[in-house]
Amino acid sequence: MPALSEPITLAVDVVTDPSTWDREVLALGGHPLQLWGWGEVKAAGNWRAHRLRVTEDGATVGLAQLLVRPLPAQFKALSYVPRGPVVAHHDGETAQAVFGVGDTATRNAVTNTVVEWARENVGGVGITIEPDWPAGTQLDLAGRRYAPNQILIPSTLILDLTRPADELMADMRKSTRYEIRKGSRSGLDIRRVTEDAEVLRVLDVYKETAQRAGFAIHSDEYYLDVNRKLGDKSVLVATYIDDVPACFAWCVNSASTSFLLYGGGNDAGRKATATAPTYWRTIEIAREQGLVRYDMNGLLNDGISDFKKSFAKHTDELVGSIDVSFSRWYTTWNSALPTAKKVVRKLRGN
Repeated sequence: MPALSEPITLAVDVVTDPSTWDREVLALGGHPLQLWGWGEVKAAGNWRAHRLRVTEDGATVGLAQLLVRPLPAQFKALSYVPRGPVVAHHDGETAQAVFGVGDTATRNAVTNTVVEWARENVGGVGITIEPDWPAGTQLDLAGRRYAPNQILIPSTLILDLTRPADELMADMRKSTRYEIRKGSRSGLDIRRVTEDAEVLRVLDVYKETAQRAGFAIHSDEYYLDVNRKLGDKSVLVATYIDDVPACFAWCVNSASTSFLLYGGGNDAGRKATATAPTYWRTIEIAREQGLVRYDMNGLLNDGISDFKKSFAKHTDELVGSIDVSFSRWYTTWNSALPTAKKVVRKLRGN
């Protein structure tokens, strides 16, 4: 009779040095929302970020940037792990390693360890995790349940940047491919934006887009924080018409993944058919940096999602939101309080 494998015994420590944290996240193929700077963006609001390093015999096997938001009265707090945890791999599942999925045993052990750390050190109503793992990824997590309030949309479109550019183009909708090539021929003025003053000019386009489409956005300072605190991992690209921003796409990049955060355009940008070329430029930058995937970040039944889907013939599904309850107040929080929905909207960060 074969011997049973020994359970994995893990330890947790809290990382307090930004460069150390980012170095480990990047080394394990972690998602951009697990980078230190994203936690700092959220910490500028009513959040606190804990960067948890999970080790086995001194070696890092997992990482989780845990965001904690205080809640009123008996609810106390909500813990949230955006596109994490990041998990190292210990066996032959190398195809998933670059996405921080890890092997099954390590994935289970790391996730359970992160949840227990949050239970013991934060408490509150519970924890929501939204891993950057494909649907169907096995996870044995004690107390897991369907999350009624999803924060990041699990239906998305992820481009494989290891494919040649002409293959990516071939999979696009004909009109999208035409607009990108037209933009290249016409010499559109497409720039990478890094200075605060130019970010503010681009935000004028976003405000116009939000008003037209009917969604809420953050303050200018929030977006300036994204630019400042993510540094060179922030990739904001804008097309200028007569030296005025007319269209933009804004991504945040790790060592493996480019994640689309925001985008928009005004009338001038639409008349110049600049939207597709602008987004394509962010894809080109990701390819130039050696990244392997570009995540369009969520698909709904709307015009923006239809545009995103024009970049490929497929869509992708991630595992979605997973909740673990820490309190008898969990159900009340999720089902009976309008405040819960307000928190979720703030988390999404339009």
